[in-house]
Amino acid sequence: MERDDSSLNLVRDALEMILIFDRTGKISYANTAAKTKLEYGSELCGRNISDIFPNDFRVEGERFKTEYLFGSEIRSLMAYRKNLTCFPVEAKINDEADTGMYVCMANDALEKEHLGKEIAQVKKEAQLAMKVKSEFVANVTHELRTPVNGVLGNVRELLDVETDGQKQKTLRTIERCCDDMNKIINNILDFSKLEAGKFTLEPRKFQIRDMLDYVKANHMGKITEKGLDFFMTVSPQVPEYVIGDELRIVQILNNLLSNALKFTAVGKVTVEVLKTAQVNDRIELFFIVIDSGIGIDKADQDKLFQSFSQVDASISRKYGGTGLGLNICKQLVELMGGRIEVDSEKGRGSIFSFSIWVSVTEQEAKASFATDAVRTYSFAGGMSNSFDDSEKSDAKEYGTPENQEALSKNLSKLILCVEMENWEKAEMFMDIIRQLTQGAPREVGRVILKLKMAVQKENYDKVTAGFEELKTFLQG
Repeated sequence: MERDDSSLNLVRDALEMILIFDRTGKISYANTAAKTKLEYGSELCGRNISDIFPNDFRVEGERFKTEYLFGSEIRSLMAYRKNLTCFPVEAKINDEADTGMYVCMANDALEKEHLGKEIAQVKKEAQLAMKVKSEFVANVTHELRTPVNGVLGNVRELLDVETDGQKQKTLRTIERCCDDMNKIINNILDFSKLEAGKFTLEPRKFQIRDMLDYVKANHMGKITEKGLDFFMTVSPQVPEYVIGDELRIVQILNNLLSNALKFTAVGKVTVEVLKTAQVNDRIELFFIVIDSGIGIDKADQDKLFQSFSQVDASISRKYGGTGLGLNICKQLVELMGGRIEVDSEKGRGSIFSFSIWVSVTEQEAKASFATDAVRTYSFAGGMSNSFDDSEKSDAKEYGTPENQEALSKNLSKLILCVEMENWEKAEMFMDIIRQLTQGAPREVGRVILKLKMAVQKENYDKVTAGFEELKTFLQG
């Protein structure tokens, strides 16, 4: 009974006009909207549908006549009020054959048009407000940058001539504060541009390994200061030159590395770059940044890529930051056709990974395909240290019986090393497995990457889960 009452309330309070009439055209029910808009009030029940739609319905004998085609299609009709003034409506009238009743649902077309104009006006005003806000932020950040750079320039001049150790230390602190302020200003400006949809990438040809050396040099001071181990590896399949927005790729890596170094007191930080796909002259690059820092709870990981968000307030108090960096990284990565992800556990460090698509020249694209084949072949030809003599170079081609057998053997060796907690040797077998799956479907490649990251993190549970997932792919 409660459900029926609830349904009647919904119909009664609906914004559209609802009328129910029988085969004679007599209206037996009208909701509040119909009574109000047609200006009949309670008198509407008992009137004929031809009084409301005289152009489309007429009474002949004991039934109404109409050319109206009943059904779910919305049609334009002219509705008449009690005072015989009219207005256009968009109506849908269904023939309820089982009950011999008809249900009419109609919306005031003029109100809809007016509402559409209001929505357009609100949208226009919102866009204008966004533009004003973006221009305000751009102007403010520019004005802030000028005095900060002025202080920074004077501090560096003083550092060149100051010999007193204590004063140099103070000047270094001021210099670092100015650098941090510039980073915050740049983040706010980038966020404003991204939010306003005015951010554009500027692709150009650059040498990717030189770019990575530059990124490493940017963080060498912090690495040395903390005494952390730092490893950076680039897959041989990554071409020497690519075409992309070098500045923004550096920005993403700098942000991820800054966070890794900020939250890691002891241990190591690792950066890896892999080529995971190629379509004509476009290649997908996959970047992995691994640290052994404080880690992040699973429940808090969704907050990481939100604007102005930190995992909790204590993070901001202890380590600083605006909470904009990772949100900007996410948007930049998506602009480059990729995505960014995090895999972390509290107290066990974090793995941030992101993929982007960049271009290569036609000549380099062909060379990349050829080089991949040569490298895979030379690896397969020199696998005698890791494989039995019975295994031939056919193992290099993914999907062949020799390849599947080699994969199976090395996966068994990998899981044995993991069981024995010999993680160094496990990484060696993981590299062999990765070479053996060159050319595999993208789904397999993703599983291999997850498995590799789990081995690097020395995470037994995730290694075994990845192992089982990969076995399922291979057996399928």
